[in-house]
Order: sequence, then C-alpha cells, then structure tokens
Amino acid sequence: MDPSELYERHRTTLEEAVGAIRGRHFWSPYPESPSPKVYGEEAAPAGKAAFEAYLGRDFPLEGHPGIEDRVVTERSPYGLPLGVGYPRAGADALIAASRKAAGPLRDAGPDARAGICLEILDRINKRSFEMAHAVQHTSGQAFVMAFQAGGPHAQERGLEAVAYGHDMTTGYGGTVRWEKPQRKGDPLVMEKRFTAVPRGVSLLIGCNTFPTWNAYPALFASLVTGNTVIVKPHPRAVLPLAITVAIAREVLAECGLDPDAVLLAAERGEDRIAADLALRPEVRIVDFTGSSEFGEWLEANARQAAVFTEKAGVNGVVVDSTDSYKGMLGNLAFSLSLYSGQMCTTPQNIFLPAGGIDTDEGHKSADDVAGDLSGALGRLLGDPAKAAGVLGAIANEGVLERLSAAEGLGDPVRSSEEVAHPDFAEATVRTPAVVKVGADRDDVYGREHFGPISFLVSTSGTEESLRLLRESVGRRGALTASVYSTSEEVLAEAEKAALDAGVNLSENLTGQVFVNQSAAFSDYHGSGANRAATTSLTDPAFIAGRFNFVQSRRHG
Repeated sequence: MDPSELYERHRTTLEEAVGAIRGRHFWSPYPESPSPKVYGEEAAPAGKAAFEAYLGRDFPLEGHPGIEDRVVTERSPYGLPLGVGYPRAGADALIAASRKAAGPLRDAGPDARAGICLEILDRINKRSFEMAHAVQHTSGQAFVMAFQAGGPHAQERGLEAVAYGHDMTTGYGGTVRWEKPQRKGDPLVMEKRFTAVPRGVSLLIGCNTFPTWNAYPALFASLVTGNTVIVKPHPRAVLPLAITVAIAREVLAECGLDPDAVLLAAERGEDRIAADLALRPEVRIVDFTGSSEFGEWLEANARQAAVFTEKAGVNGVVVDSTDSYKGMLGNLAFSLSLYSGQMCTTPQNIFLPAGGIDTDEGHKSADDVAGDLSGALGRLLGDPAKAAGVLGAIANEGVLERLSAAEGLGDPVRSSEEVAHPDFAEATVRTPAVVKVGADRDDVYGREHFGPISFLVSTSGTEESLRLLRESVGRRGALTASVYSTSEEVLAEAEKAALDAGVNLSENLTGQVFVNQSAAFSDYHGSGANRAATTSLTDPAFIAGRFNFVQSRRHG
C-alpha cells in the first residue's frame, strides 16, 4: 500500500480537522453514539465477540521483537476473568528495534505519516465496540462511557494531534530558492531545504482509568512527527493499547515501513520498565499520565527527554450565587458521580460561604446547600441500574481505601454506599462521599483524594473562596475550576483567579455540559500552567517539542 494513497483517501478529514483546531468550533468525524443506526446492526455483536476472543489466550501480536515471556496482569473491575497474555520484551530489545525503525519513518515524510496515522485511526474507529469492551473491563468505566471516551472521543483527540503535527511540519517552506539582490552584479542565490527532524524514540506511559483517551494524543503526536513509539500500558489496562499497537503495526507493515515503529512494552507490576526506559539516552520523548509522585520523578530525572506529564490536582468549585439552583445541584451531582469520580477533572473542593448563597429559590443556608446536594445525588443514583451506568466500577483498591477513610476527615454530608450492578454481580460500585470541612483544614482539602470523594469547604465569603481556589491550585495544581455566580464582577474575579493559577475555568454550568468533560478540537485539556500537568491536550507546545527543523543549503 502506498502511503500517498492513504493521504489522499483521508485528506478531506485532515483538512477539516486543521480547520477545526484553528476555529475551535464543533466538529466530530467519529460518531459518539453506539446506535446500530450509526455503526450498523452487526457492529455491536461483532465487537463483543472480538473482545471475548482475547480472553484467556495470548494476545496476537505478530513479529514483535525481543519477546522473553508472557505476562497476565489484568482483572476486570466488573469481576470478569480476562487472563490475556501479553508479550514481555526487554528494554534493550525494545530500544534497538525502535531505533532501527526510526530512519524509514522519518524519511517517509509528513504527508505519508499523516496518511498512515489517519488510516490507523479509521481502522480503530471501525472497531469501536471491541475497544469499548476492552476499556470497560480494564478501567471500570460503564459501557456507554467506555464506548464514547475510549472510542470516538479518544480517536478525535488522536486526530487532533495529527492535525496539529501535520500543520506544523508542513506549514513552512520545504524547498526554496533564496535570492538576495546585490548592488552590483547578479543576486546571491541559494537552494535551501528544510526538514522537520524527529527527536527520536518516544516512550508513552499509559494510565489505568483512561487508557486510550490519555494515550492517543501522545501516540499520534509522536508518530505524525516521525518519532517511533514504545507504548507502555498500565499493567491493569493493557488490552486497549495492545489492540491499538496491533492495528498500528498492521498499517505500517502494509505501507512497507518497519512495524517496530510502534512497540508494546507490557510488564509485571514490579518490573518498573517505565523507569528503566525513561532514563535511557536513546529515549528523547516521554509522555506520562498518572500519579504526581512518578510524574515529578520523570520530570526531575529524564533530563535527556522532552517530558510531557499529566498528574494529579485539586479541582475546585466556587459557589457564590445562582439563578438556576436545581440546575446547579444536578450538574454538580453528575460531575461528582461520573465514573465514580475517577477522572482527573472531577471537582474535589466546593468552596461555599458559611452564610449561604442567594438563588432563584431564595436564600439558601450552607446547610440547605449541603442537604440539597445530597438529595440531588440521591435522585441521580437512586435507581441501581441508572446508578451503575453513571458510576461504572471502582478501578483499584487504592480508591476504596481512600473512600473508607473519607468520613473521618470531617463532618459527613453524604456517606458512600454500595450499589449492586444489575449485570455484573462481582462489580465494585460505590456512590460518592461528600464531607464538610472548614477553610482551615487545608491539610485535608489541600491534597488530592482521587476517587468519589469531595469536600464542602466552609468559607467566610466568596472573596475567601476565590483566594483558597487560587492558593490550592497554586500549591497542588488542578485541571479544572468552576464558578457559580449571578454577579459579573464575581465572574470577572474568578477568571482572574483562574488565570493567576493557570487553570481552565467553567462558569455557571447548569445543563448538559459538565466541568469534567472536554471537547476535542475546541477545549484544551489541562493548561501546562500549574503543577497538575506540564502540558495541554492539545496545544502547539504539545507538538512542537517533538521535532526540530534542520536545513541544508547550496549555491543555486
């Protein structure tokens, strides 16, 4: 297969994607609905069958170099036995194979690489149901969320990176005839050639909770700019990225390129291959999503590489007043509950004046707001089937341990409860815990409690709430912030606080847009301007660090 044919096949999609990132308007090439009317009657059963065919067997990854043995590391949060065996390769073999594949990938050029990336994404999209089951049973997301966030939304984020990468590497002159007029005689003439040269081997370290959504921007940003990629999944969420790697290798091989441009680095939990690879001098790019501890270690120690991290933070909400009290409560309840709060964008700290707030239903005391928020959570999660679809399942024991300790951190507003999943009897499902604390308890709300745990922080007023938002984000970082107010002056002050703290702000969300969701081609995920992340998905800086322009010139 000629990569130029792939480029022409997908050229319209690429051009529309570039237009979307420049205009920041709504555009979606991959339908997010799992309806048979969209993907066809056979797509859902075929995807489920494809997923089930992996279970209890060795994952088919043909021709992968350096295989030493097989590892089985995943367990579904829904209780379904997985038992998939993945090839485990040593660091030396991975590095050697990745470096060998680098030259041909670089020399293929930006159009060919874009065509290859677009074909990979197209094939992944056609297998979105298969991917949804893989994401559901490794992350604990509910099926519809796994389909959307793990499928089309992740694919859009990958396409977004492709659009940025191709636009930035082709948006300047490639080969030019340079002429400088002289006062006497003929002009000086030079023939100049400019090549976007990739940095080298890139290491992608995946996470447990959003294995594709967080990985695809990095994977495709590196690949489209000519960098080979070693994909190191989280041991509990290998299957979605193993499927991705297999598809990428298939397309590369069909295009006559070395499939080792994309490799899988599966590991046992104790192997620490990510730390080993990250310090290798051949690794020039590291992408990481996960804990602050390891992310900061990478930033401090992987000095030879461009390091892009998304870590943890303390996302805050400032409540001043509202003209839609029920809408605010419903929006907050859903934001706290979605995927059991296991999102890096979930609100943790709700700063609420001790004197209460003005609403369209009259003045509400702080206790009223606390009780009504608890009631909104109860209404949202009262039906077990509906609750399971919102909450999904708890991804790991660490979340459960934090949840068990939450009530001892302050005055409980709403306790976490177990929910029986209607389809998976062994699933671990919990409702959110909400705890009230004072503004002086920075030792509690000033650190992250990843999972379905939120704090109502009682403040002396909105001025203190904004100050605490700015200070907490400044110390610990955050990926989201939001504010509720009917005052334009307060909204302006909140925006100033967000700009000072370097955090993206949402104002007065009362409908079907939630603070913990972001739209590809329009919303930036993270800012790179506070401790929670050194990068933003996806802005020009996320791409530019992956290549350099190198020129050659001669007399014309």
